[in-house]
Amino acid sequence: MFSRQPFFERRFVSPWREMAQLQREMNRLFSDSFFVAGNRNTPTYPAMNAWTNQDGAVITVELPGVNPEDIDISVAGETLTLTGSRQPRELQAGEKYHRRERNYGQFSRTVQLPFKVEADQVEATFARGVLSISLVRAEEDKPKKITVKSA
Repeated sequence: MFSRQPFFERRFVSPWREMAQLQREMNRLFSDSFFVAGNRNTPTYPAMNAWTNQDGAVITVELPGVNPEDIDISVAGETLTLTGSRQPRELQAGEKYHRRERNYGQFSRTVQLPFKVEADQVEATFARGVLSISLVRAEEDKPKKITVKSA
């Protein structure tokens, strides 16, 4: 019934310390398992890479399992918008998922480009699950070389 420890040797458990420990565990659980909104390390779907030079930009987008017919690309001024959908594999009779990590459904990404683009010259190719978008920089937005004249 009674503890063999003398009263003065008993460890005091702070409820605040316990709450802080619970908060740390909850943060770890959600940051490891879920995509938390506002977290800078959260991956965004679909993953994109972008390269630019004086003449334009190239954007590559990973879209495994997406049909090219389900992808829409639009360009307005300095903004590129990519929308589409990925359909889930239909399970056969008697099948059930053991593990399901890939997302399905609608997606949308908007990218602010560092310059205006010639919308009528945008080209897109899709191969092996990677979409490549070539964007030509608008002529009026290209840097102009100014010649300095001596007086």
